[in-house]
Amino acid sequence: MTPHFLFNLLDFAGTFAFAFSGAVAARTRGLDVFGILVVAFIVACGGGVLRDLCIGAVPPAGISDWRYMAISSTAAVMAMYSRIVRERLELPVVLFDSLGLGLFAVSGAQKALAYGLTNEASVLLGMLTAVGGGILRDILLNRVPAILKGQIYALAALAAAFIEIYGRSALWSSDWRTAVALAVCFALRFLAVRYDWHLPRFASVADDD
Repeated sequence: MTPHFLFNLLDFAGTFAFAFSGAVAARTRGLDVFGILVVAFIVACGGGVLRDLCIGAVPPAGISDWRYMAISSTAAVMAMYSRIVRERLELPVVLFDSLGLGLFAVSGAQKALAYGLTNEASVLLGMLTAVGGGILRDILLNRVPAILKGQIYALAALAAAFIEIYGRSALWSSDWRTAVALAVCFALRFLAVRYDWHLPRFASVADDD
């Protein structure tokens, strides 16, 4: 199995996990079939589309490559119509979501750097690639984006993008820095879900009254 094939396999698995989680959230909010399909696609590909628009890579890969649409639609249909599938895929989706988060952060940072952006901008766009779809999902579902409520999600993506870009500056080998970036992101995200880790939060105004 070549590294390129494995990278694509993880990319598609992450896309499926993101789309599945988005479809479940949309289904829970009572959206119709079309709405669920749209939210699933946006969660899976929205961050990459935003990144590509920012760096001028048009048409965005999430729109021009039919495989992303097919994967997100398949995940949405499975989430809509099979309760058994939803239950059995709960843990695998968490695993692939954690892997996909790091993978999207790394690939997003790499692409931004390849288009001539600075290290700092590449790190930020790597994070945007990973979390942008979730932000758009929460906006569409009329709720505060999850990454703004203390979840260790954007922080994990930021760590992966940072390691990828600055590991490159430190002349780490490409395989080594990518492996470390993915491992750190996966560990942070999975452990945060497992042990309910959160960043510090403040009481709401209503709680203070």
